[in-house]
Amino acid sequence: MSFAITVRRAALPAAVLAALALPAAPAHAAAASVTATVETAPVSHSGDAADDPAIWVHPTDPAKSVVVATDKKGALEVYDMTGARIQRITGDYGNNVDLRGNIVVSADDEAAGGAGAMHVYRIDPTTRQLKRLRDIPTEVTAHGICLYTSPASGKLYAFPNSTSGRVEQWELAVDGDAVTATSVRLWDAGSAIEGCYADETTGKLYLGEEDVGVWVYGAEPTAGTGRTPLDSTGSGGHITADTEGITAAGNRIYVSSQGSNDFTVYDRSTRAYLGRFAVSGGTAADDCEDTDGIDATAADLGPAFPQGVFICQDGSNGAPGTSGNQNFKFVPLQRITARFG
Repeated sequence: MSFAITVRRAALPAAVLAALALPAAPAHAAAASVTATVETAPVSHSGDAADDPAIWVHPTDPAKSVVVATDKKGALEVYDMTGARIQRITGDYGNNVDLRGNIVVSADDEAAGGAGAMHVYRIDPTTRQLKRLRDIPTEVTAHGICLYTSPASGKLYAFPNSTSGRVEQWELAVDGDAVTATSVRLWDAGSAIEGCYADETTGKLYLGEEDVGVWVYGAEPTAGTGRTPLDSTGSGGHITADTEGITAAGNRIYVSSQGSNDFTVYDRSTRAYLGRFAVSGGTAADDCEDTDGIDATAADLGPAFPQGVFICQDGSNGAPGTSGNQNFKFVPLQRITARFG
């Protein structure tokens, strides 16, 4: 049976809102610097087009793993671990994308020309090609997306969210090419939401409220709407708005602090803030700036990334002072973990 939980905020007078406005985030300690070893082919559309990556680990040959990424102006793209494009699916205006196992889901951004729906795909391990299975309209006008496999029930869930602050949880069941989708939770998280990460190791859902910070909810459909903060953009916080991509790998959580062109790091168990790093220009790739989506894994991805990889969208692709079509940068994960334990 489907059900919904909705929390709405009462409107406040302008004077009250002004009094409650969060102060600007303080200056942060200097970020550690790491460099990427691979960058993808640029997306086909110019301007603000690339947004979010998701890493698929090949079940038998790690070197054949791929990265599924969004060109939100009209395509879903698949890259191999050298950054070469191996598939381009047109007609998908996905702003965000996530995957679990062989199931890939994009959030088709209405603002970019899509329908605000979820698109469900399956990736074929032999060909590494995506096949579109079903489109699912949502109640939230999907903008961001993250997936979660419940350790309690084994069920697969998707969390589409929107620039209105609404979040929905869907149960997805895939049998061959058939997809059954049921909405099981719906709530209002505040202002614009995009980045999210659902953590099977802790049962927690991390939601990025762009101008506020990162909130921690329960990821199970019965968890309700109680939440605690991970970090904020306000006084005492470590994120400079916008709060964008969120991911985890090993014992670390990573958040894209878009306004400061770097990434904050937290302990996955205690959620303590550990520091920050920037992806700087190197001999193999330029830096990551104005980053939206990120993803990371500590899994073996073959000789180029035997200890995993961190991937960031680059909002200003090219050498300093230049800007080409946007793309994604691959950083060997050990270059980051060496800085943060």
